[in-house]
Amino acid sequence: MADDEEEETEPAVELGSGDAVEGAPLARVTSRLTWPIQKSRLEALEGESTIRTPEGPKTISEVLESIDITYFEKRQEFENAVRDVVGRGAVPTADE
Repeated sequence: MADDEEEETEPAVELGSGDAVEGAPLARVTSRLTWPIQKSRLEALEGESTIRTPEGPKTISEVLESIDITYFEKRQEFENAVRDVVGRGAVPTADE
């Protein structure tokens, strides 16, 4: 067993050497909330949070302006609404 502990392990995913991507993953922001939630409450709690999108970083408030739903039953409902607005593509990095 001591040999296993001494063996060096490499990370499962190699990290790039470029600049960090601005904003947080959407899932990180939504995990801090309790569902169901009203749109106005969500904006009050996380409106200034910046998320990563395919077109660059956006605040939750910016995204909520384009969403007509006023009450989100589930986290997935909100995440789908956000992705309908910002897209579902890859987040650009400085190396791209």
